[in-house]
Amino acid sequence: MKKVVVLTALACVLAFSSSAYARGSSFGGHSSSHSSYSSSRSDHTISGYTRGGTYVRPSHATNPDATRNNNYSTKGNVNPYTGKLGTKSRDNK
Repeated sequence: MKKVVVLTALACVLAFSSSAYARGSSFGGHSSSHSSYSSSRSDHTISGYTRGGTYVRPSHATNPDATRNNNYSTKGNVNPYTGKLGTKSRDNK
């Protein structure tokens, strides 16, 4: 079951990577962050920004909801963008 979820997530990443690349992102010291939500996807992109003189690279995060079980950083999940395994505990455990 986990393999199916991971493979599906990777397929989605590959399908959307060309559109994310085409949108691009703004570099060059902007001091505000920006994220775009989409109701058809379970995650969103966070644009790069500068904080305290340090540039923070663009990233991805799961959309906010009432559970942390579907977050990339939760045990049993894999971040499809970095390949890292989740380490945080699941809800009710």
